[in-house]
Amino acid sequence: MDQFQNIDTYLDNYAQKLIDFLPSIFAALVLLIVGLWIIKITIKLTRRIFEKRALDETLKKFLLDLISWLLKIVLFITVIAQLGIQTSSFVAIVGAAGLAVGLALQGSLANFAGGVLIMLFKPYKVGHFIEAQGVAGVVKEITIFTTKLNTFGNQLVIIPNGKLSNDHITNFTEEGMRREAITFGISYDCDIKLTKNILLDLVMEQDLVLKLEDKMPMVAVLELADSAVNLTLRYWVKNEDYWNVRFYTLEEGKKRLEEAGIVIPFPQRDIHLHNTADKIS
Repeated sequence: MDQFQNIDTYLDNYAQKLIDFLPSIFAALVLLIVGLWIIKITIKLTRRIFEKRALDETLKKFLLDLISWLLKIVLFITVIAQLGIQTSSFVAIVGAAGLAVGLALQGSLANFAGGVLIMLFKPYKVGHFIEAQGVAGVVKEITIFTTKLNTFGNQLVIIPNGKLSNDHITNFTEEGMRREAITFGISYDCDIKLTKNILLDLVMEQDLVLKLEDKMPMVAVLELADSAVNLTLRYWVKNEDYWNVRFYTLEEGKKRLEEAGIVIPFPQRDIHLHNTADKIS
């Protein structure tokens, strides 16, 4: 009989504790439901803000996922605290685990941070022609950890974002137009004025060369070199016309200068041979 009485007593105590605990369970459940609803609304509002600011799609998705997980972690800690569970130890364990993971993934975290910076400040976009880390190519894809470039030879180059965010980047596309400077060397005996007129006429007659008020073509003496007078021909073109104009100008420039009798010198070396046998005799 005593054993049955003890069992009844235990059951009564547990039942009472469960009854006393029901308000906390109910409150935690309500908190969970309301919290998830608030997180859902918050994510929707944040997404609208990102869309209004035309944020990069990759960065937008990453930030939304990050915000969602952070809010859910906070909600989880709040719910277990509502149930009366001590959260200090739990937070300490999560912090220690996060530190260990961070130390193990330092390189990946640096690339991750670099990817965030690139997507925020946008030094380049997909389709831009850039030069960085000794590689030049068209940006094919920007991920959170790496940037993929398609080179002139159609090779795919993958560069970690950590290195890109901490080094200089040359963006040839962003400004929409480029200024070219081609050097032509002529002999010291040739007419500089005639040479300048030929080269200037060559670019002025090309429709693809820009003739804006502050971007007019020009020719000037660049330097008096050892074996030639170097002239620089400078002009502006749109990005998409750069190579066509450059190739044509180089070929046609040489042709017209030669037709006008302008000598384009090339490096030469005179070799003098001495007969040492005659000197000895």
